[in-house]
Amino acid sequence: MTFIKYIAAASLMAAIFFSCKKDSFIRSTDARLAVSADTLNFDTVFTTAGSVTQRFKIYNLNDQKLLVSKIKLMGGPSSSFKINVDGVAAPEVNNLEIAANDSLYVFVQVNIDPAAGNLPFLISDSILINYNDHDKFVQLQAYGQNANFLRKTKITGNVTWTNDLPYVILGGLVIDTTATLSIQEGTRVYLHADAPIIVNGTLHVSGSVSDKVIFSGDRLDPDYKGLPASWPGIYFMPSSKDNTVNYAVIKDSYQGLIAQGRSLTANPKLKISQCIIDNAYDAGILGINTDIAADNSLISNCGSNIILGLGGGYDFTHCTVVSYGTIYVSHKNPVLQVSNYIQQGNQTLTADLNAVFTNCIFWGDAGSVEDEVQVFQEGTDHFEVKFINDLYKVVKDPISTVSSNIIKNQDPLFDSVNLEKQYFDFHFNKTPDAPAVDNGVLTSFPKDLDDHPRVNGPAPDLGAYER
Repeated sequence: MTFIKYIAAASLMAAIFFSCKKDSFIRSTDARLAVSADTLNFDTVFTTAGSVTQRFKIYNLNDQKLLVSKIKLMGGPSSSFKINVDGVAAPEVNNLEIAANDSLYVFVQVNIDPAAGNLPFLISDSILINYNDHDKFVQLQAYGQNANFLRKTKITGNVTWTNDLPYVILGGLVIDTTATLSIQEGTRVYLHADAPIIVNGTLHVSGSVSDKVIFSGDRLDPDYKGLPASWPGIYFMPSSKDNTVNYAVIKDSYQGLIAQGRSLTANPKLKISQCIIDNAYDAGILGINTDIAADNSLISNCGSNIILGLGGGYDFTHCTVVSYGTIYVSHKNPVLQVSNYIQQGNQTLTADLNAVFTNCIFWGDAGSVEDEVQVFQEGTDHFEVKFINDLYKVVKDPISTVSSNIIKNQDPLFDSVNLEKQYFDFHFNKTPDAPAVDNGVLTSFPKDLDDHPRVNGPAPDLGAYER
C-alpha cells in the first residue's frame, strides 16, 4: 500500500515537473524557430492601388514556450510595407509568446506611392525577428508601376490611349454612342472584377505582332494571376459600329468579346484580326444576331470558345479554336456552337443565318465532348452554313449547306500540349506532317498570327499559324 502511494506521488511529481517545464520559456540559444518563407515577393503593384495581403508563419519548434522579443519592420512607419502580427498592426511588436510546437501569423501589405518613372521599380524592406539573442530576417520585395486609373468612366468624343502607362479600369468603362476609343500598340489594360468595357460607339484596338495590346485582370499576385473570370469582358452593344480589334490578347475574363445586334454599316460590327482570346471562363466569342469577321486568330481553353446564336453574319478564316481541360476550366462544351435561334422564356426566336468557316481548326480534348462543332436550325428563316477546308472533331457531322475538303477526327498534332504543366503551343513547327499542314485554300489573308507569310508550301496551313 505504501509502495502504491509512493508510485502515485512520484507520478504526480513527474507530471507537475514536466507540466512546469512545458509552461516555462525556453531560454537557450539553441532554441529552434522557423519561418514559412524567407522572402515575400509582390508582383507588379499599381501605385495608389495597394496590393493583396500576403502572409507567413513563425513556428516554435521546441517543446517549451518561446518568447519572441521583437518583430520589427525595419523601414519603420515610413515603409511602403505594413505588418500585422498576431492581430496587432504596428511597425514593431514586442514580447510575443508562441506556445510549444505552435505558430503565429505575420500579415504583410504593400502600398506604393506614385512615382515619376514609367517603368516598374523595386521596393524593398525586411522584417526582423529577434528571439533568445538570435536575429532572423524575412525579405520583402515589390515591383511598383505607375498607371492611368479610371473609375466608372465614360468616353466621349475621340480619345486615344498610348502605351506610355498602363490603364487600370475600376468600376467599368463605357464608350458613348458617338465616341471612338483608339488603343495603340503595346498598351496594357488591366480591369478589376467589376469593370466591363461597354462599347456603345466604336472601339479600335491597333496592336502589332511585336507589341500587342493586352487586356487582363488587375490582380497580378500569384494566387490570382491567370485565373479566369478575373474581369467581365468587352461588350459591343447594338448601337456600336465599325469595331476593329487587331493584334490583341484578351485573357482571363469571364467572357471575351461579346457582340449583339446587326451591323449598322457595310462593315461587320466587329472585325477581329490576328488576336488571341484565352482562358475565358464562359464564352471566348459570343455573338447574338450580329456580324463578326475573324481571321488568323486563336481562341483557346475557354468554357465555350465560340457561341453564335439567333442568326447573323459570320466569316471566320484561318482560326484555331481549341480547348483542353485545364486546372481552371473544364472542357465540357463544344468549341463551336452555331444556331439561328435562341430560347426566350417559352418563346423560340429565329433569324437569318449566314456563316462561313474557312481553313479553321475546331478541336478539343481532355473533356467529355463528342461533337466539337454543333449547328442547330429552327424555323424557315434563311439558313446558310459553310465549312471549307476545315479540320474538326465530331461523331455526328454538323448541319451545313456546304462542307468541302473536311479533315475529320485527325489529331492536329500541335507542337506541345502538356496538361500536367498547363503548357500549350498550337504551332506546327515541330510537327511538319500534321494533317493541317498544306491543306488550306488560298484566301485574301497573306499573313498568319505571327505575321509570317501564309503560303509555305503548295497551299496554306489550316488554323492561325503557318508552319
